[in-house]
Amino acid sequence: MFGKILKNVAVAGLLASSILAAPAGAFERTDKGNVIVFGGRQAIPVLDPHIRYDWSTRMIQQSVYDALLKYEGDPAEMKPWLAEKWETSADGKSWTFHLAKNAKFHNGDPVTAEAVRYSFERGLKLNKGVAWMLKDFLAPENIVAVDANTVRFDLKAPYAPFLSFLPWWFVVNPAEVKAHEVDGDYGQKWLTDHAAGSGPFKLGRWEPNVLYEIEANAGYWKGWPQGEKNRPAGVIYKIIREPAAQKAALQRGEADIVEGLTPDDYMQIKRVPGVVIQDHKGMTTFGIKFNTQKGPTADINLRKAIAYALDYDALIQIYNGAASLETSPLPDAMKGHVAVPGMPRKDLAKAKEYLAKSAYPNGGITLPYVHVAGLEEARRIGLVLLDNLKELGITVEVKPEQWPNMVAAGSKVETSPAMTSVFTTPVSTDPDAVAYQYHKASWGQYYAMMFYDNPKVSEMIDQARAATSWDDRAKLYADIQKQIVADQPEVFGTLQNRRWAHRDYLQGFKFSPVRFTGEVDLYPMWVKAE
Repeated sequence: MFGKILKNVAVAGLLASSILAAPAGAFERTDKGNVIVFGGRQAIPVLDPHIRYDWSTRMIQQSVYDALLKYEGDPAEMKPWLAEKWETSADGKSWTFHLAKNAKFHNGDPVTAEAVRYSFERGLKLNKGVAWMLKDFLAPENIVAVDANTVRFDLKAPYAPFLSFLPWWFVVNPAEVKAHEVDGDYGQKWLTDHAAGSGPFKLGRWEPNVLYEIEANAGYWKGWPQGEKNRPAGVIYKIIREPAAQKAALQRGEADIVEGLTPDDYMQIKRVPGVVIQDHKGMTTFGIKFNTQKGPTADINLRKAIAYALDYDALIQIYNGAASLETSPLPDAMKGHVAVPGMPRKDLAKAKEYLAKSAYPNGGITLPYVHVAGLEEARRIGLVLLDNLKELGITVEVKPEQWPNMVAAGSKVETSPAMTSVFTTPVSTDPDAVAYQYHKASWGQYYAMMFYDNPKVSEMIDQARAATSWDDRAKLYADIQKQIVADQPEVFGTLQNRRWAHRDYLQGFKFSPVRFTGEVDLYPMWVKAE
């Protein structure tokens, strides 16, 4: 089949001179239906749903696996999936789920309560990837298959965010996984590039760093929202490394949808006939994390001075307007968000007042600003910061760094830079997903590289996690947001819009802010072809 696609691409290339007026469709017509081509920059090194998650990995994981619940819509809501219904005990410690009785794995095995129990046990015992979401509250031995279609989780203590994390715990087929175990590895090696799921797609070809193919599961137990007639035959996730190449692929008809173009690319390509831009307000926050424990930025007055010196309007201009300013540490779409009064905005007089109260009243210091190498928007924000802090007599060193090195440096107080550029996407709509970044127990993680320590905030976060009343939780999170802003462990920057460009014949695109950067739900998509 891929040979046919290459042929399609070659034809498109020959027609390049007229491509803007009448581009060829990248989708491939097969006797089973149309195959959609997604052009993305990020590879998928490990598909195992209990080992790793990032946007490209999770997009394919959700295509080949099912979870008890699924996030859909904007605002994001959790919908029943493998679990048709559920209930919790009065003390919030016990959760019981009743499974759909017609769910089947790709090999025809039924999805049972034992499969759910095994999958959660596997995730917790491997202690990688998604494990952090539940491991402090759920022991593997406290997951019980009550009967074939009922599973119960007995938590160590009430944990209000529990339900919100379940959409990312995918259920694997125990029989297939156990058949491929090597030396008790829970099938990790095999699941790197194989799947044992029940989702709407089955795994097709797997060519690392080139393409990843998923084929429609024609007998999917939950059916297809676009109808059997419009159901795609599959999706090819094709690696295209550079934004310019992604844009060209869309224009030339080598891809049906692409993600991650630069702000200027989106401005240019939206004028191309037949191209649709999806532009949605997301939950990915951008912040400049200070090291609050060591060096000059341990001084709160210096942090405040920097926060008031920054030109926030310039940040919006970097995205050509496709962004908004944070009004709280929690993104606007998150439950419990409050707009915190007095969020710093550019005010040079106030910046100089705080600088005068700091240990560096005349500036005269040099601070690094570290960003991910190759991330143009983060680099340009660094240049804005460099220009703005000159007015305080502070020199900024804009330093690109590879992501693994950034994470390693930010894992220790001693090596965490004075200022680090970090984008963070919450994995759930529960406020704990963001608030816990500011708990001392998060030190060592990339999102906590400011090493923020306010015992009162940590205490309130613990209380909010355990509370069973939303009204009680909401009040705590309002206070948590206000106190974090008052302590200024970071510059609270922008919420970047989430954008994709696709051909207009591609239908069924549905945005949900809880998904990661380039991730889309492939399940409802289809090609409207003449």
